[in-house]
Amino acid sequence: MGSPAFAVPALRALVAAGHEIAAVYAQPPRPAHRGHALTKCAVHEAAESLGLPVRTPARVKRNTAEHEAFAARGLDAAVVAAYGLILPTPMLYAPRLGCINIHASLLPRWRGAAPIHAAILAGDTETGITIMRMDQGLDTGPTYLSRAVPIGPRATTPELHDTLAALGAELIVAALAALPPAVPQPEQGVTYAAKLSREDGRLDFSRDATALGRQVRALTPWPGTFTSFGGEALKVLQAEPALGQGEAGAILDASFTVACGDGALRLLRVQRPGRPAVAGDAFLRGVTGWQGASLS
Repeated sequence: MGSPAFAVPALRALVAAGHEIAAVYAQPPRPAHRGHALTKCAVHEAAESLGLPVRTPARVKRNTAEHEAFAARGLDAAVVAAYGLILPTPMLYAPRLGCINIHASLLPRWRGAAPIHAAILAGDTETGITIMRMDQGLDTGPTYLSRAVPIGPRATTPELHDTLAALGAELIVAALAALPPAVPQPEQGVTYAAKLSREDGRLDFSRDATALGRQVRALTPWPGTFTSFGGEALKVLQAEPALGQGEAGAILDASFTVACGDGALRLLRVQRPGRPAVAGDAFLRGVTGWQGASLS
């Protein structure tokens, strides 16, 4: 049970390990791209390439027919990885071993919807994968296995995503092979990673440059970080803290260094609406009168 690319390595690993996949559950196809054509999610496409049956219910919470069909499969376990739908009690406890989740953090830190982004935003030096048995809470169930990975000073969400997806595939196979005792999560150290929105990507240059650098690394490509230049939205695709000081938001030099509340942020790659992405200094070369201008 999964939808985005994060869950694909786990699906392939389960098949390679010889597990009998009774069905693959994924979110239904949705309009995407310029033509808004119905597009299958990454797990749906991977399952079809493996010749596996796919179910795509739009809702499962009150879908009693789906609950009954799920229970009728006589499952040993359901593996869940970023499925995107909340599983109701009848489905949580239908498999003999329950529903086993691949979660992209070291629980109980960063329960919730966006744990990879949250770890980078917070400046954590490590994160990891936890294999846990789901219950009715939000990522509160007992854990089987976990393994940490470091977060480097320049790590981005896409890089960390791929590392954790591969690790999740490895650990779910190991967990199903041995099924170690499930250990309750500690009550201390609980944090939550809230669902992200576009507004979370707005850069507030009154903040310190280190935090803004983490924001760009965490929220690119989605939901994306942005500012306003000359009354027009400007996406910031890559940035790094730099030397410099001045009034927050002021452009300090031709390298597109911007003053922050503490320190400065160099905008390395930016994009105007409907235009290709360009290097920050190249963007300024195409702008007249940027000296003394500010971002907001």
